[in-house]
Amino acid sequence: MAEAVVLKPGREKPVRQQHPWVFSGGIRSLPQAAADGAIVDVRAHDGQWLAAGYLNRQSQIQIRLLSWEQSTPIDDHFWEKRLAQALARRAHLAADPAVTAYRLINGENDYLPGLVVDRYDRWLVLQAGTLGIDLRKRQLAGHLLALTGCVGVIERSDHSQRQEEGLLPVSGHLLGEPPPDRVTIRENGYSFLVDLTGGQKTGYYTDQRSNRQRVAAWAAGAKVLNCFSYTGSFAAYALAAGAKDVTNLDASVEALELGEENLRLNGFDVEAQSESIAGDVFQILRDWQRQGRQEYDLIVLDPPKFAQNKRGLEGALRGYKEINLRALGLLRPGGILATFSCSGLVSADLFQKVVFGAAIDAGRPVQILEWLQQGADHPVALTFPEGAYLKGLICRVDER
Repeated sequence: MAEAVVLKPGREKPVRQQHPWVFSGGIRSLPQAAADGAIVDVRAHDGQWLAAGYLNRQSQIQIRLLSWEQSTPIDDHFWEKRLAQALARRAHLAADPAVTAYRLINGENDYLPGLVVDRYDRWLVLQAGTLGIDLRKRQLAGHLLALTGCVGVIERSDHSQRQEEGLLPVSGHLLGEPPPDRVTIRENGYSFLVDLTGGQKTGYYTDQRSNRQRVAAWAAGAKVLNCFSYTGSFAAYALAAGAKDVTNLDASVEALELGEENLRLNGFDVEAQSESIAGDVFQILRDWQRQGRQEYDLIVLDPPKFAQNKRGLEGALRGYKEINLRALGLLRPGGILATFSCSGLVSADLFQKVVFGAAIDAGRPVQILEWLQQGADHPVALTFPEGAYLKGLICRVDER
């Protein structure tokens, strides 16, 4: 029998509603003998059993809940079944030869808090964001290889969330065969090279797969500026949709070079159809606006996560406003702005207000044409609204 965590009076409602986090402030007592990472029961102040999850005293979120069924033991079979259920939700992607890269496990939203797994062709990339998952990652990796038929698991647990769990960053080969330097994936029929061990996030941004198609729908005949371009995926989609040319803008020379490789891989003439510019995106956009440049028909803003925590939220909002303000100034009348935020602390409503403020300061009338969000392989559990992290707008800059 698992040892029990006892909640303070009046703190059981979120647990009953199956939110997966229990914060330290809601806990009256912790079991002294239970090790961090161990499975514990969670009980109301009157002793009533509520749920079970794993413990970490080092984290502000001291319990991550896994089950609300007292009769269900959290054993090896539990983990295997929960993984299999998540994979079954992506069966349509596994059967689609045009898509070989997608998210398999989306943490709390697949009822596996702390675990993120992306598939890239025959390899899996695993992120262990919590101690409870970190202690079980090889066990989980073994199940994943057996369930998917993949040949290897790479770990990319090198994100800031681990610090809040008292964990150091870890990255490297975990189980099975190591990957080559570059893995070729397919996405909606396009091909892209991905660096699983050294690339951003888990190597690629699978959450934007459907959004790349939506943005490309506005690219025919357009002069396109792709900011924070990384592997150049938005550029490839835009050129395939008939864009006149694309400028990729990124701080990383290596990312720009990979982006050019990806354009060639998809049959585009890099020298004739694209330009790559390395530098600080903020500064370059400011400089171009001061020069009076207003030449783009479509601008894509897909920046990295600006708000890492609540302390950084105000600065992140200033950053989002700045890049949108500059981009709006560089668009021709009738031009399209596709703008995104992947900061979970910035809600869709708040992000829209930030873009509104940028439009007011730019003195340009703007219409929202489409609201965008993360792809269906990144589902959001209704019990965990925090899972809705990616939001985007496709806007048109009108003439007065």
